[in-house]
Amino acid sequence: MRIGVYPGTFDPITLGHLDIIRRGAKLVDKLLIGLSTNPSKTALFDLEERKAQIEAEVSSIADGTIEVVTFSGLLMNFAESVDASMIIRGLRAVSDFEYEYQMAGMNQQLNDDIETVFLMADVALQPIASRLVKEIARFGGDISPFVTPAIEEAVRTRMAQRAAAG
Repeated sequence: MRIGVYPGTFDPITLGHLDIIRRGAKLVDKLLIGLSTNPSKTALFDLEERKAQIEAEVSSIADGTIEVVTFSGLLMNFAESVDASMIIRGLRAVSDFEYEYQMAGMNQQLNDDIETVFLMADVALQPIASRLVKEIARFGGDISPFVTPAIEEAVRTRMAQRAAAG
């Protein structure tokens, strides 16, 4: 069985992420969405909230071939623990490529049996980034072109809760 891992923080999951998930799922028998935290980022949603959101969003994409799994620590250790043969990454711009190219090289040094596969973002989705979605929402902008209606509602609700808390 060919297992792929698509890692990220997905805070929140965007239409760009969902595009890579749909396309990545076609490359493997099972796609594991490796959900993790990033200590250098301030999360809008906790890990369990993000896991539930992602599971809801991918439920219609592929029956039983996509699973959301949380992990912490080194991505390569996680990929090895689930017997993955590839790590799937999305690329939006040259700046993504430079970073991802370096990470792929380091991961190859750690385990050259696990390939990194890059999928170019759909042209219409290239500018979308979770960080920018949160910033737009924080200032009351329209995020509907970047996320599903359910995620838009979740982001708006969380932003309102944070604003009320002061």
